[in-house]
Amino acid sequence: MTGTDSPDGEASDKERNQGLARSLFRVSLPRWRGGKYSLSKLFFNFYLLAMGSFVAIAFTADFVISTAQRGITDDYARRFMRGTITLIETELFRQPRSTWPKKIKELDEKFSYSLGIVERMTLDRALTPTQVEKLDAGDIAIDHDGDIMYHRLGTSSQVLVVGPLASSRNPELKDRLPLELRLRLLTWSLTGVIFGIALWFWVRPVWRDLEALRQTARDLGDGNFDARSPPARSQLFSTLADTMNGMAERVQQLLATHRELSCGISHELRTPIARMRFALEMLAETDEAAERERLWAMMEDDLDELDHLIDTSLTYARFEREAPEAHFSSVRFADWLADEVDSVRLLGRQLKVSVDTAALPDNLHVDLDRKAMPYALRNLLRNAFKYAGKEILVSAELIGERIMIHVDDDGIGIPPDEREHIFSAFTRLDRSRDRATGGYGLGLAIARRVLELHDGTATADASPHLGGARFTLEWKAHQ
Repeated sequence: MTGTDSPDGEASDKERNQGLARSLFRVSLPRWRGGKYSLSKLFFNFYLLAMGSFVAIAFTADFVISTAQRGITDDYARRFMRGTITLIETELFRQPRSTWPKKIKELDEKFSYSLGIVERMTLDRALTPTQVEKLDAGDIAIDHDGDIMYHRLGTSSQVLVVGPLASSRNPELKDRLPLELRLRLLTWSLTGVIFGIALWFWVRPVWRDLEALRQTARDLGDGNFDARSPPARSQLFSTLADTMNGMAERVQQLLATHRELSCGISHELRTPIARMRFALEMLAETDEAAERERLWAMMEDDLDELDHLIDTSLTYARFEREAPEAHFSSVRFADWLADEVDSVRLLGRQLKVSVDTAALPDNLHVDLDRKAMPYALRNLLRNAFKYAGKEILVSAELIGERIMIHVDDDGIGIPPDEREHIFSAFTRLDRSRDRATGGYGLGLAIARRVLELHDGTATADASPHLGGARFTLEWKAHQ
């Protein structure tokens, strides 16, 4: 792996990041036509769809309601006209049947709608079977298409015809249909205009939100990872805008982690690789068995260092990429702490490593992730092993609902202005840049990520007992 300290390396990283961003944000990015035309097209398409659906639903509902109410309307019309028809029928029965045509003409002149008499047999095709049945039963049959009423005169073969009601002699009734049509057209026109105005004020903020999302996606695709979508004007896109901003922050974080790991690992790889190359050259030039064994041991140490670097880097990348789900279980805390310290005590060589749990309540049980928390504690212990002179003290205490683990050493300590900075990845103090105490600056970063998984924190301070550094893991006990 090549370094990224040079301008060419930085430019290459930037190009790779921009390429990754384009692949993330331009896969499904539509080609919008900007400007007023696109907004108008969106409005009219939506307007036609919504208004057409609304009109279709209204006419369907009107047809269903009219059909359902037709029987009620017919009964009302029969009751309303029955008296008039009965009077006409009575007047005709006072006259000989031969004079009925003449009499009906006289009565026709006195009514605002037409009156007539026809033979029963002529109506079989004009009326439906249901209407014919009503007619033969002595009831009033209504022809809705012609707006005409039929009534059989007694038991004779002749039928009284009343209507059409909208005749030329009744201009009010004649103009009723065109008037109703004009009123309906006016009503639908006003409804369409009002609906269009309301739709415009609804579509406009939606369009602005779409434009803002499109522009944000384009900026992110061009490598501007600081771009964020503004707050959505409509609730329809508020969740989408928040999701895009969260995704942008996550991508920015992932790219930063990738860049940080690439730069850090490339820098850390140089030293062991250079030492291995030097050892190989020396190995080829010497025939002394002791020197060859020493060089072989150096290369094995370098290989172990490379393996540890890769393992630690992958662990840190996993925590940065996606925080693992915590699986808490209850442990008897004093026993757990003593066991964890004993598991790495041998790495401390001749150092005195002691554990003090006297400040803890008896039989204290604490919930923790038994897979992740040991990683944090061991990293603090390994850090103490590198810097301690003679002694390391691991202690624990319970303050309120917060459990704390302190790792103290008698080493060189940490300057106050560096105590927060050392928890960043690949950060080491200048005094540690030698092989005896060197590391990769990842152990403390991983420890803090583990404590964040427990809703806690990892901090550094001065040791009040041993004079060196104190590292503290603190989280809520959940007893």
